[in-house]
Amino acid sequence: MNTPNFSVFDPAALLQLSQQFNQAFNPQFLQQLSKIGDPNMFLGALNSSAHAQSATVAAGLGELGISLDPAALEKLQAQYTQRLSALWQDMLAARLPAIDDRRFSAAAWHGNPLYAFNAAAYLLNAHFLTAMVDALDAPPKIKRKIGFTVQQMIDAMAPSNFLATNPAAQQKIVETNGESLTKGIAQLIADIHKGRVSQTDESAFEVGKDVATTEGAVVFENDLFQLIQYRPLTAKVFQRPLLIVPPCINKFYILDLQPQNSLVRYAVEQGHSVFLISWRNADESLAHTTWDEYIDDGAIQAIKLVQEISGQDKINALGFCVGGTILSTALAKLAATKINPVASLTLLTAFLDFSDTGILDVYIDDMQIRMREQAIGQGGLMPGREFGSAFSSLRPNDLLWNYVESNYLKGEQPSSFDLLYWNADSTNLPGPMFCYYLRNMYLDNSLKDAGKLSVGGQKIDLGKIDAPTFIYASREDHIVPWASAYASLSLLNPKKPKQNRFVLGASGHIAGVINPPSKNKRSYWTNKANEGAGKKIPENSDAWLAGAVEHPGSWWTEWAEFLSGHAGKQVAAPRKLGNTKHDVIEPAPGSYVKVRAE
Repeated sequence: MNTPNFSVFDPAALLQLSQQFNQAFNPQFLQQLSKIGDPNMFLGALNSSAHAQSATVAAGLGELGISLDPAALEKLQAQYTQRLSALWQDMLAARLPAIDDRRFSAAAWHGNPLYAFNAAAYLLNAHFLTAMVDALDAPPKIKRKIGFTVQQMIDAMAPSNFLATNPAAQQKIVETNGESLTKGIAQLIADIHKGRVSQTDESAFEVGKDVATTEGAVVFENDLFQLIQYRPLTAKVFQRPLLIVPPCINKFYILDLQPQNSLVRYAVEQGHSVFLISWRNADESLAHTTWDEYIDDGAIQAIKLVQEISGQDKINALGFCVGGTILSTALAKLAATKINPVASLTLLTAFLDFSDTGILDVYIDDMQIRMREQAIGQGGLMPGREFGSAFSSLRPNDLLWNYVESNYLKGEQPSSFDLLYWNADSTNLPGPMFCYYLRNMYLDNSLKDAGKLSVGGQKIDLGKIDAPTFIYASREDHIVPWASAYASLSLLNPKKPKQNRFVLGASGHIAGVINPPSKNKRSYWTNKANEGAGKKIPENSDAWLAGAVEHPGSWWTEWAEFLSGHAGKQVAAPRKLGNTKHDVIEPAPGSYVKVRAE
């Protein structure tokens, strides 16, 4: 086919209108935008006649153990040319292409053939870039990194992300007499000062007033955490209290957003005496804090405090995400000295076996960890904003580019959303602790191997933890793949597998967990093999799911039943928080949670 040589769009057409806005972007990057929307440029990248370039690329790929079958490449070229030809013929015949992508759903994209074609050409090129990655013969880890990098480029270069190529944004400028452009520039400048893209109206929330509102008090604090005890909401409470260990990445109030979606409040309403660790947002005074200190001075200290304040030898404990890893490590250390302080253990979307870390694997290799270790491994801080950027990159269209379009190109004020407010409230971590976690858990996967790691001179063996365990995973979790969470079944209670119970919820890492029964949303799965029915627990996640039953609504009710079965008898609720030794320091949510990472 003799492909016409044309410009899909002309940035100069809106130069005067968008000049001030475009200066905020790298001009070279904006120039490159046209290349992914230009079929001629893409055909050049696929052109097999460029032997010299192909040989150079092939040699470079070969050194990495990567190859691309020439026959597969030729097939992709033929398919691309065929589809591009059909798209061009539609363009000449004034037939609008079918565009099934929400980024281009606005009427403005379909009202002008050139814009519609630009969007369709971009999607076509994106499809074949992805197809080329899929066709690579490469080691899985390298292929995943290549695919991740290519997808980042594809998402970044979408014509919806730039004023010069977004007709919906241009139309809004006309409709608002330029007001949307003015607001967009103001919001862009404000976010540049913040160092992040705003995902929600942060002025709509205040910690302790709009989120983290469950009533309670701080009854202990040290350099690492504050311990919050929540005020009972029932006349009687279960004898054994519940200690919650949240992740130290982000703030604890993901579990206590607002009354209607607070897991903390739900547990209190069920009659449990609830304690919670509020981790300190690390500053320079914690720059040399280690993983061992998070175990000893964090989780183990909190366990002892809850035992002391409640007067109970046995407590229930819950760990969420990395909080589950910390809690399990702490319990294994105690078990090494034959101390078993928990009547039950709950793990929510937590890693113990790091064999498959999902998409986060793209950030984990020896070279990257060595760089971290050299920079902050002996002292320093891992900035919270880097966590935010990394997690946003896992779903860039949802967590970055849609806000670029709405906030900056269209000048729209972000809506108020408690979960996104929490997501932006990041935390720093001590460098030594973070580097230890990366190398020993993510890279070497040492926690699952009995005796491979030691904390304070005690060898860690997860199999020595003796407690009925409730393990929850989210089916669409991109942070902790649910099959990895399922692998915890083989590590905990190896001689008493019937003590373990596994529940799978719908949705992702956060939305799957924060799913209160009152909303009557989503669903969850259980398997009779985990419910003491005498069947053998399936060895792998696929077999478990094949025998599982789906239930509508929230998994919280299943957990509440499990927890109450290990909480002891009911007694009169305490009238006072803390005890004679650990008096109230300040009202919940405390001061540590209010320290921001900026």
